[in-house]
Amino acid sequence: MDSWSGTQVVDADLAVEEHAWVHEAISRIEADFTRSSDTHLIKLELPRLAAAGIDLYLKDESTHPSGSLKHRLARSLILYGLSNGWIRRGRPIVEASSGSTAISEAYFARFLGLPFIAVAPKTTAPAKIQAIEYLGGEVRLTEPTDIYDEARRIAHTSGGHYMDQFTYAERATDWRGNNNIAESLFSQMRLERHPVPTWVVVSAGTGGTSSTIGRYIRYRSNHVGATRLCVVDPENSVFFDFYRTGDCSLRLDRGSRIEGIGRPRVEASFIPSVIDRMMKIPDAASIAAIHWLEHRIHRKCGGSTGTNLVGALKIAEEMLATGQTGSIVTLICDPGALYLGTYYDQGWIDAQGLDLAPHLEALEAFSAAP
Repeated sequence: MDSWSGTQVVDADLAVEEHAWVHEAISRIEADFTRSSDTHLIKLELPRLAAAGIDLYLKDESTHPSGSLKHRLARSLILYGLSNGWIRRGRPIVEASSGSTAISEAYFARFLGLPFIAVAPKTTAPAKIQAIEYLGGEVRLTEPTDIYDEARRIAHTSGGHYMDQFTYAERATDWRGNNNIAESLFSQMRLERHPVPTWVVVSAGTGGTSSTIGRYIRYRSNHVGATRLCVVDPENSVFFDFYRTGDCSLRLDRGSRIEGIGRPRVEASFIPSVIDRMMKIPDAASIAAIHWLEHRIHRKCGGSTGTNLVGALKIAEEMLATGQTGSIVTLICDPGALYLGTYYDQGWIDAQGLDLAPHLEALEAFSAAP
């Protein structure tokens, strides 16, 4: 028709077969989600706290199929990339990661038959590198501050998709529900002595978990009550100082010693406005805490679990001092088997100049029977 003259049309470069592949890929991931049971909520039995009306819980995210808290994030990021048309058939997925996110993304990439390339810091635990390679992924090591640019470069030159967890973590997860970690946590607490947690304590790597939980608390405020969110940060991370000062230009020239959490720069997925409180936890305290925890649950956990636990116990100590009752929930992030050569190796601990003894003594004294 003449009236439509001058109209210009550009068709998306997606064949019918490509659309069908995306649909099949999403169906496979949803099926994997359905097969996976939810993670366990472990009550940490501490007589002194129990007698005072305080209960402490650990939500065990290490039991996911890919072995860590990052399984939920990786699933969300993959679905986000597929739904946006960014992840394409036969093209590589690329991520900048200190290990756990890359392991989980490698799991899903293999599931979809796609190449996976992880750009990781040179300090990444060898066991994490082996886990990525076992799942068919490739690992390229670089300096901690260079992982972003290198991952972006590799994605560009290979025609692949850079997942960019540090930007998209808080966007990819449906914080309103859909069995995210917050909805799961509050649902599992419903039959406990104090069903509405007084505090939830988490650490931040991308900021995705804290953003999801913080938003959910506000979104469901009529249902979950006056729960507050505390985020704990390790040494060599800018999140705590950013929360305190609001300075988003903060930078460090090295990465965190506690793998998986803490960042040398402020990440886009870290949303301070949903957080009620932050703590800076010494690395020696974090590592002492996982050694202490092993004797109580008979399992080794990763260093970020120790950071979470120290923060939760500090809050419990404050509640004891003020006579407050209630419940505190924190997370087991990943298994300690990945860190046998670092956090569970005395030679490594000594080489880092870390003295665990004062922290272990404080933990033992705190957990002693009343």
